[in-house]
Amino acid sequence: MASKMIFINLPVADLERSKNFYEALGWKVNQDFTDENAACIVIDDNICAMLLTRDFFTTFSTRPVGDPGATVNALYAISLNSPEEVDTLVEAALASGGTEEVNADKRAQEAQVGMHGRTFLDPDGHQWEPFHMAYPGAH
Repeated sequence: MASKMIFINLPVADLERSKNFYEALGWKVNQDFTDENAACIVIDDNICAMLLTRDFFTTFSTRPVGDPGATVNALYAISLNSPEEVDTLVEAALASGGTEEVNADKRAQEAQVGMHGRTFLDPDGHQWEPFHMAYPGAH
């Protein structure tokens, strides 16, 4: 049985800018699924972000496309292997044009359960939440 994959489809204002941003995070562009309308960003073996121009994105739904810079519709949480990996990813995002969103209450809640997480917004406003959680019994 083939493993399952997740493809997150994101509308972007500037495809080249977005590709450059995600490549700066260390994620790769799969050229087989990339053209002038879309770019496939490989986050992990089973997780990809499909960056779609806003015009192309509108062909996938009859509903209007929201503005991720103005409203929150989804949070993309990704589990990483260490707190340092979380910090490295967020620092790469900030150095490449992303912004950090700091929520002290959320950080306090996460710390209570042994989680280290941070939040960054890509240049279009899509919210990513890398985190590391020390699970009981994990070594």
